[in-house]
Amino acid sequence: MTDGRSRRREDTRQRLFEAAVELIAEQGFSATTVDDIAARAGVAKGTVYYNFESKTVLFEELLRHGIGLLTAEFRAAVAGLPPREAVAALVRAELEYIRRYRAFAQLLLSEMWRTNREWQQTLRLLRGEAIEVIAETVRAGVRSGDLPADLDVRTASSALFGVGLVVAVDWLVFQPERPIEDVQEALLGIVRRVAQT
Repeated sequence: MTDGRSRRREDTRQRLFEAAVELIAEQGFSATTVDDIAARAGVAKGTVYYNFESKTVLFEELLRHGIGLLTAEFRAAVAGLPPREAVAALVRAELEYIRRYRAFAQLLLSEMWRTNREWQQTLRLLRGEAIEVIAETVRAGVRSGDLPADLDVRTASSALFGVGLVVAVDWLVFQPERPIEDVQEALLGIVRRVAQT
């Protein structure tokens, strides 16, 4: 019985996350109310507060959940691959993630610019975790000679993360008919040219 109740609670939290992401991406955090989130998720307002202490806590947990999924996908994508292939796998994983969680990607992109939010420290830490997976791959590329020895690993890793995020959002908003393989190859082409300089 507890297992079934636990599963139902997780399902409810997932619906709340999805509703909150969609609404906040559509109308912003300030304009999104708990009533809106409950209605979109198909639950009572009390259910939101039962699962999350406040809208701010819900949003912070939403960031943890979304970036946690991305970080896990990065780790799975690079597992056991040599650096050159791992970079390509990271690019593909980011594009696929953003295609699957488009509203979250738009939300993440906009929130990274807002430095006055209560959850900015959480966002910074979570972003750092995702970028560290990229940095591990870049460091391995530098050690193997696939990437230049003088490459600034931190900046290169942040650039790869940020470029992937912006390119993916641009692709999905302005060129959604373009195949993911084309977008991946174009992005990898940029990465390769930078690595050769």
